[in-house]
Amino acid sequence: MASLSYKAQVQDCGKQLKTVVKEQFSISSRLMTRLRSEERILVNGAPMPGWITIVEGDLVEVQLPRERSEFEPEDIPLDIVYEDQWMMVINKQPGIVAHPTKGNYSHTLLNGITYRMLEDAARPDGSLDEEKLFKVRLTNRLDMNTSGLVIVAKHSYVQDHLVRQMQQGKLVKHYRALLEGIVEEDEGRVDLPIGLPDENFPERWVLDPEQGGYPSVTEFKVIKRYQHPHFMAFGRETPEMRPIDGYTLMDLRLLTGRTHQIRVHMSQMGHPVVGDHLYCHGDPFKYREEFGTPEKGETNPEVVSELIGRQALHAASLKFTHPVTGEEMFIEAELPGDMKEALARISDQQRNSNEQTGII
Repeated sequence: MASLSYKAQVQDCGKQLKTVVKEQFSISSRLMTRLRSEERILVNGAPMPGWITIVEGDLVEVQLPRERSEFEPEDIPLDIVYEDQWMMVINKQPGIVAHPTKGNYSHTLLNGITYRMLEDAARPDGSLDEEKLFKVRLTNRLDMNTSGLVIVAKHSYVQDHLVRQMQQGKLVKHYRALLEGIVEEDEGRVDLPIGLPDENFPERWVLDPEQGGYPSVTEFKVIKRYQHPHFMAFGRETPEMRPIDGYTLMDLRLLTGRTHQIRVHMSQMGHPVVGDHLYCHGDPFKYREEFGTPEKGETNPEVVSELIGRQALHAASLKFTHPVTGEEMFIEAELPGDMKEALARISDQQRNSNEQTGII
């Protein structure tokens, strides 16, 4: 059984048990209520009410409730870059939906995690090791066609702790994105509220707070610029050809976590993410007006880049404090193959162009 423990120190003497538990474990009120009702808070091995006073040397233990996901298991390959009894971090591949939703009940990241959990818990006699079962909770989510790091909490306590770190700005998320055009500023910040213009559609856009926009802040820093003139097409029958002066590889840090935040903010800068069919035109509803509502399971009928068939956006690194051990965690995931290939093509074409013009 997953549990948290703490040996009371001299400064804890005279404090009530419930106070020590809150101070040492930062347990949410919701979980605290459940722990008390199920008598899962122990002192020296015995369940105790929250009002008793603590003395130095008391062993305070919290036995966390056992939970289990009921998602349909599917054998989906997972790139697990970190795992312990409390969490796992997965490098999600593009094209995979993170969580079952209306219209996407299967073939999601959670279906794959459930399959892997049951495989690990299986005993030779066909029974399951209850200690290895958990309820899958995604602490952060990525769009279907965004790749990179996703934290999976194995208990609500871990998820609550990580969410608080995000709210306090202590969980640092960096992304890599290839953008259309040459970004002139070496670094900066986009501070524009984002909201949902129409509740019937998933597109987000910049909205005033009075219209439902929420504070949204993205920091950016240029990694490399590629002088590579090209055209970006929009339209089905007679595509409009928009001239672009090159590409920019960008490091982006999210200070807030709105849906489609990077994609909206970069589009507002005039430098949409390469391959982003939804936001590359400066207005997400232009896409729907031109192509209509996609059929179920169809997410990108328009190809807007010769380099890559999805938005070139990757969740590259995470920095946070482990909710249980207190260890400072830093986890990275290298760029996926399609983004590496896109950058290689740009570099090769730029090198060939330089050679033809005599530039060394």
